[in-house]
Amino acid sequence: MASDLRRHGSTDSAVRAAELIVSSARLAELHECSALLRRTRMRAEEIVEEARALLAEAELHGDPVRILALGAQLDEARQSYSKVLTAYVALCRRINAERQDIMQAQMRDGRSAGLSGVA
Repeated sequence: MASDLRRHGSTDSAVRAAELIVSSARLAELHECSALLRRTRMRAEEIVEEARALLAEAELHGDPVRILALGAQLDEARQSYSKVLTAYVALCRRINAERQDIMQAQMRDGRSAGLSGVA
């Protein structure tokens, strides 16, 4: 009977270790996505600024056709930037949730191992 309990304990420990590895890998992938999305967000921001500058130039020259076209392009650039920003914020929240889950799992594992948490 005692060996049976030890086997379950080591299996549980192995499962928790595997779950931690999977969670850590998922967190690393989320960070990679975040870096890519951050660069995309920065580029989208640059595009909005460029569109704004072109519109200002057209307004300065009083070109109504260009003003109308560039105004529409600026609106489109802003909408695209908003979508990228929304995705970036959602991904950052997911990263924080994943990190929190990992920390909670580590705290549970520490308590089940008999650690007090007092340094």
